[in-house]
Amino acid sequence: MLSMTTTTTALRSSSLLARSIRGTPASATTSTVTRIPGLRSFTTNEAALKSEAAPPEPHQQRIKYFKVYRWDPEQENQKPYLSTYPVDLDDCGPMVLDAIIKIKNEQDPSLTFRRSCREGICGSCAMNIQGSNTLACLAYIDDDCQTATKIYPLPHMYVLKDLVPDMGNFYEQYRSIEPWLQSGDGDTMDSPRAEPGADGNTKLKGEYLQSKDDRAKLDGMYECILCACCSTSCPSYWWNSDKYLGPAVLMQAYRWIEDSRDTMTQKRLDDLDDAFKLYRCHTIMNCTKVCPKHLNPGKAIAQIKKRMAHGK
Repeated sequence: MLSMTTTTTALRSSSLLARSIRGTPASATTSTVTRIPGLRSFTTNEAALKSEAAPPEPHQQRIKYFKVYRWDPEQENQKPYLSTYPVDLDDCGPMVLDAIIKIKNEQDPSLTFRRSCREGICGSCAMNIQGSNTLACLAYIDDDCQTATKIYPLPHMYVLKDLVPDMGNFYEQYRSIEPWLQSGDGDTMDSPRAEPGADGNTKLKGEYLQSKDDRAKLDGMYECILCACCSTSCPSYWWNSDKYLGPAVLMQAYRWIEDSRDTMTQKRLDDLDDAFKLYRCHTIMNCTKVCPKHLNPGKAIAQIKKRMAHGK
């Protein structure tokens, strides 16, 4: 009797399994749960099947708009204007310079700007991005696609074309501080030197010697790449760029003043003892804030003033 009951139950289960495989009328049920001894339970749900069969949602593009300063001196009577360019961030590098290069390559070949190393070393791509001076190769693109990124050349400098400023005055000021090692001539020099090599082919005299402590004094100054981000962010330089040397040049002047191998320290200090060359600095500190190499030109200028006051 027990065997007959078991056989009947198995037949009914097989019948239910076959019926569930063939499918039941929609009016009968929308979800059927069948449990068979020795088998895993399974569920057929029309809503679940529809969701699985639905195609995936299309990928939404991340379009970022860049408003770039444009001006071409060869176009007669043209005034400066902003040109807007869309860039797909999913098909672009992470830096602002990547976006600018993509715009030039794919949308507007006439866009003009400087760039070289793309590693924050040469300082060529210095420009004003979202109101702050920085290097385009070190500035990350803002992921907020609702807001356009505005790009201008370095402020308060003559513009040659588009994002290219005239750096002539800046480099002339740098030349004026004589940025090279001056240690006297012959036996009158105070800086010790190593003995030259035995062959004498590459040097007539050995290299200048310097202690580790004296070398450490140059840290935070020799790393300057002369990008002019600091100088063009300084209001004093905006107003007196023809007389005031600016943060970048003054920091480089102090780099040679502080170098123990240089014997022209007093002459360098005397050259800077001017009401405009040095003392137009009012410690606004914009220079330190925007430096892409995280240097402190304001501190270097303060050290020059301190040396002036102490007569050293």
